[in-house]
Amino acid sequence: MSPLTIFGLFAVTAMLVCYALEERRAVYSLAFGGACILGSIYGFLQGAWPFGLVEAVWALVAVRRWWSRRRALRD
Repeated sequence: MSPLTIFGLFAVTAMLVCYALEERRAVYSLAFGGACILGSIYGFLQGAWPFGLVEAVWALVAVRRWWSRRRALRD
């Protein structure tokens, strides 16, 4: 396996784990967003720019979800 493939496997695995744990704590939403950024970087490095673009959008969605949950818990 190439280093790029290992990086992609790590990114997708982190996304899966964080998504599964997202309901437990708000911080997992933020971690999911970070993992999506890694997935986006992987997509662009691999040359699959549509995948990279979609993962970047998912990262924004995840950070917004984290921000909303965090704010709701403070109120």
